[in-house]
Amino acid sequence: MPQWDTEKGRDGAAAPLHHRRRKWGCAVNAVLVAFVVTVPAVAILSGAGTSASAVWIGSASALRLGAPDRLLGGLLADDGFDERSCHSRYQFTTYRRNAGRQPSPYLVTKLRRHEALQRRCGPGTAAYSDAVEQLRSGKSHAGSGTIGSPVCRYLVSISYQGLGNRILAAASAFLYAVLTDRVLLVDPSNEMGELFCEPFPGTTWLLPPASFPLTGYTNFSIDTADSYGNMLKNKVIGAAAQQLPAFAYIHLDHDATVQDNLFFCDEDQRVLRDVRWLVMRTDSYLVPGLFLVTGFQEELHMLFPEPDSVFHHLGRYLFHPNNHVWGFITRYYDAYLATAHQRVGIQVRVFGDDPESPELLRQITTCTQKENLLPELLAAGEPAAAASARTRKSKAVLVTSLKSWYYDQIKSMYWEHATVTREAVGVHQPSHEKHQRFGVRSHDTKAWAEIYLLSLTDVLVTSGKSTFGYVAQGLGGLTPWVMYKPANGSLLVPDPPCGRDVSMDPCFHSPPFYDCRIKQGADTGTIVPHVQHCKDVSWGLKLVPHSA
Repeated sequence: MPQWDTEKGRDGAAAPLHHRRRKWGCAVNAVLVAFVVTVPAVAILSGAGTSASAVWIGSASALRLGAPDRLLGGLLADDGFDERSCHSRYQFTTYRRNAGRQPSPYLVTKLRRHEALQRRCGPGTAAYSDAVEQLRSGKSHAGSGTIGSPVCRYLVSISYQGLGNRILAAASAFLYAVLTDRVLLVDPSNEMGELFCEPFPGTTWLLPPASFPLTGYTNFSIDTADSYGNMLKNKVIGAAAQQLPAFAYIHLDHDATVQDNLFFCDEDQRVLRDVRWLVMRTDSYLVPGLFLVTGFQEELHMLFPEPDSVFHHLGRYLFHPNNHVWGFITRYYDAYLATAHQRVGIQVRVFGDDPESPELLRQITTCTQKENLLPELLAAGEPAAAASARTRKSKAVLVTSLKSWYYDQIKSMYWEHATVTREAVGVHQPSHEKHQRFGVRSHDTKAWAEIYLLSLTDVLVTSGKSTFGYVAQGLGGLTPWVMYKPANGSLLVPDPPCGRDVSMDPCFHSPPFYDCRIKQGADTGTIVPHVQHCKDVSWGLKLVPHSA
């Protein structure tokens, strides 16, 4: 953990030594750069058996030793943005103790190429106007685009459900767009155009809905005749079809059919490759499913040598809080979290009708104390050993929940009882909205601020099955302790109450159960070694490290 002393920081409180080290960081960085440059050469010369992945991982480890890297190892573009329009893009490193993983050089190159594609084909360009007119005509495109230019193809991502679902859906759509050289256009409804900075330099990722010919696209569903699954059943698309449709709707929601999920098969990807417009709806994190597509696997391996880091990279690339939300985040951080020796995040999500569960409270306290995330308490009235201000450690506990009851109980525990370790424990909760409210800007602003604040903690405890927690752990590069939901509606605290997840990547809640190679139902958690079942959703899929 970072050390602290008496030099004052942004809020007048003690500042971390790693902030002070920036004063003499130039000399250290010069040495570090020389070391990083040398590592690959030494590794390559030391033996023919050294792999490219090993060289990259060695360099990445060395980079983590340096001062905060505003561009995240090249993940973020160095130009094309106005700092005043997005403070978080330029300030976030001063709030993160965890430097996170370094992107592969291939991912960095691919992102710069994709940004160029978004600029060349995005809204406001002649190519986009041409594509919109083709869609409006109801005819499939023929041939290439303008002379000397390849045709531009598009993926529209529909935004709905809670904020965590929307973020995971947009990240999934973006990766698919990168893999298939499509321009990503995000539906701006449900606050997607009000919470984030633009991720692509010199263009927008938001679909202009007023000029989009498919006026009812936000209401597309499993029954839409233009869905890929329905068109397959009706032989409108596929080998037997005489021509391609103007667009295809990709329905990958929780109720997707077997035909819909053929999206994850190579043969079907070859069909979709030539459809100029795709419109996708999902409320899930689809990325583990993309790793099942044989035709994508080599590219995915080059993009993500560490497969459990996919959302970590995509999330930090795409989702920067806009200035309004960033103000919420920084004010709260500076007031309540900045001076603590350790920050502990506890994300509480109740899926039942009773939001105030003594059993869940006991599960939270048992988990955090058993895993040494929070100190145990002395009996009431038992005096604590004296500790000087210089030696006393402090913990800041950030609780996020729709209800305030859990926060109130935990705060009272650490106010009314001394800790065995003599640590000072402060408990904080930014908001308690009582109920989830879809499409309400003030609600989503607080939700996004709290997700991001959780990602700034040092250790994280999450509720199983919660996309809110998934986003926080991925942004922060944190492998969480997950609180298991009691089986069969039991009120007993599970034993163990929580467990360390196998990776920080989110869980795909509604994966396909079909092996495209043998064309029959199968356990898709056993096909690819680094795609396994989730601990919190037994039928779900998630990406894990190669060694897991």
